[in-house]
Amino acid sequence: MEVQRRGRGDELLKPGALLDVRARLRRLAASNPIKTVIACAFDHRTRMLPFIYADLRMAPAGVRAIGAAMLDSGFDQTRIVLQQWNRNFRPSQMRLNGVLPDLFMVSSMQIHTAACKDLIRDAWRIEPSARPLIIAGGAKTVYEPWDVFRADDDGVVGADVAVTGEEFVLLSLLEVLLSLRGRDGTLREAFVRAANSGLLDSIPGLMYARRSPDGRIEELVDTGVQRLVGDLDELPFPTLGFRLLEPPSRGATLSSRPLPADQVSRYSPIASLVLTFGCKFNCPYCPIPAYNQRQHRVKSGARVAEEFRRLHDEFGIRYFFGADDNFFNEKTRTLDIVETLARTEISGQPLRKRVRWGTEVTVHDTLQLREHLPAVRAAGVRALWLGVEDMTATFVKKGQSVDKTSEAFQLLSRHGICPMPMMMHHDSQPLYSRGTAYGLLNQARLLRKAGAISLQVLMMTPATGSKLYEGAFTSGLAYDSVAGRTVEQYMLDANYVVASEHPHPWRKQLNIMAVYLYFYNPLRFLWALVRPKSKLYLADAGMQLLGMYGVTQTIRRTIGWAFRLMRGPITRKSRPPESPLSIRKRADQAATPAGAASFVQLGMPATPEH
Repeated sequence: MEVQRRGRGDELLKPGALLDVRARLRRLAASNPIKTVIACAFDHRTRMLPFIYADLRMAPAGVRAIGAAMLDSGFDQTRIVLQQWNRNFRPSQMRLNGVLPDLFMVSSMQIHTAACKDLIRDAWRIEPSARPLIIAGGAKTVYEPWDVFRADDDGVVGADVAVTGEEFVLLSLLEVLLSLRGRDGTLREAFVRAANSGLLDSIPGLMYARRSPDGRIEELVDTGVQRLVGDLDELPFPTLGFRLLEPPSRGATLSSRPLPADQVSRYSPIASLVLTFGCKFNCPYCPIPAYNQRQHRVKSGARVAEEFRRLHDEFGIRYFFGADDNFFNEKTRTLDIVETLARTEISGQPLRKRVRWGTEVTVHDTLQLREHLPAVRAAGVRALWLGVEDMTATFVKKGQSVDKTSEAFQLLSRHGICPMPMMMHHDSQPLYSRGTAYGLLNQARLLRKAGAISLQVLMMTPATGSKLYEGAFTSGLAYDSVAGRTVEQYMLDANYVVASEHPHPWRKQLNIMAVYLYFYNPLRFLWALVRPKSKLYLADAGMQLLGMYGVTQTIRRTIGWAFRLMRGPITRKSRPPESPLSIRKRADQAATPAGAASFVQLGMPATPEH
């Protein structure tokens, strides 16, 4: 189920390709203006640890990147709607400058699939002659693109096309459609002509629907795996995306203008930024290396510094999170960024005085960069999230151990950087182990002692696009239902125990609650005020307050599931999710793409359990 690897040497776009397509679109946009609404699907049932607060207070990077690409390509009539802020937004009622948009895009993660399909269904309530072209994207479509074409049970309502790649794929699609669009024609009509004539097949990174005259999908066409932009400096500046945000509202419609610049930091005090992509580790539970075609892609230090400066000056944003897979992945490129940031000034002061940021790294790479941690701190880094997973490396091996993890955490704390561990709980790990560091509580205690001010604990759950994904279903590990309740996609965030061979899986669910209560509680909050673990005095106490609120939400949402696990019965799946629609691969594709597996050629129907 991993993303298929392109031929060696063919993984990346030619240098400048992303810049060139934007330049060509700017010329087309002058005579072919289009109105676009981009929606970020969000299921509010997912609001719990470890994502609480950031889920509403950090405008997602994905939809902002698409919006920035549209604006930079000349399409200035574009709006980004976050369901996090606009829960009642209805596409059927959207009007941009008084008229329906030509293009409606929806981006979704797997856990927000229900919200994504609701948005698509509502868009289909628009009169067919006025309905915009519907494009689905985001992490959901990378691995299960076929699912967005089935927003109802009749096989009619669904997206027109799914983008399974990044900005270049979408812009290439628009270039073809605008070139075909007549003076009085619609974007949907241009899409139908392009789909029927096979013009879209030359754009890797798409799945699109070919429909019969009565509107039913006859087949899906998969154009293969995208080529990736290698030089991330070619991406549009993220400031462009922030200019397009829809103001928070309880209404179903759009406001007359986007969120004013001086209000952005009020609603999104944290900005996520793409700095690097890729990781050298090849963990079987992680889809990241395969998605990145085993490439490591980065921005230059000068470009990163300019993004910090522009976002701070234009919107007043001071807090940032790097959307990295492993920021310390490659020493030379990491040092280029941190050393440039350490020399950068914003408004006459060192960058570290103006902004604070954090990102994700590994224990192994942190120790490799121990001599450079002062430079990392001087670059404005105040927190690093480390994928510890299992301190003893019994279940997950990434070069970590109890001693190495403790050493890395102590080094970070000593240099004023808050270590933020991310843990995985699994079937063979007890809540507590006597005399060893194997137990979940034992490891939480060691991490706290070493300087951790936050804790993330998730249940080991099969991730789409990972090596372990298909086997979790064929082996019967993944649950279909528990005590009569079907496992829904919003429950696949690893907060719920939905895949386990443990004879008492309810204990695993309660273990997660117990370790959170151990780590976040009023006594620890009071102690954090007296003896904080962080050199940033209020950081420890602040994380305790946030964590205690998050614990209440986590328990409120998962305690019922724990009782169901206790009561049973549990039914299990025997096959991974499959497309009920036949999928035709592009003629020159040699291998089955991710998200399609063996059913691509056969068009196997879905079984009731799926």
